[in-house]
Amino acid sequence: MKDYKEILKMAVENEVEAHEFYKDAAEKVENNVLKSTFTELAEEEKKHEHILKSYFEKSADAMKFDETKDYHIAETVEKQPLTTSMSFKDAIALAMKKEQEAMEMYQQFAEASEEDTQKQTFLELVKMEQGHKTRLEDIYNNAAFVEVW
Repeated sequence: MKDYKEILKMAVENEVEAHEFYKDAAEKVENNVLKSTFTELAEEEKKHEHILKSYFEKSADAMKFDETKDYHIAETVEKQPLTTSMSFKDAIALAMKKEQEAMEMYQQFAEASEEDTQKQTFLELVKMEQGHKTRLEDIYNNAAFVEVW
């Protein structure tokens, strides 16, 4: 149970960091659509923080997240630094990369886990981050490949 709580604590810290990143990004970008998108993502990360914190009170319950399709778009773009004038497409690409990194980190923790409950917790966190990544990949796909429409 102690390990489980440590995992959740780390996951909460990651969500707080992601919230701060998106909040900061929303303040820095000039494009109003990007500003709105990043504000929405910041709010979503805040909700995930609250969800994860709720598991501290329900110590016996296991986390369950829906599995989403992985388009692997984030793996094909380069991570660029956040700038005030970056394009919508580049800003979404940066956000995708951040979600991909979080997903990969939890996957590595799951693979390194020797205890089943701990491993399952990490695998659920992978699914949660995968959901974020898939949502961003959908946005990116629509923004980057407008000629398809």
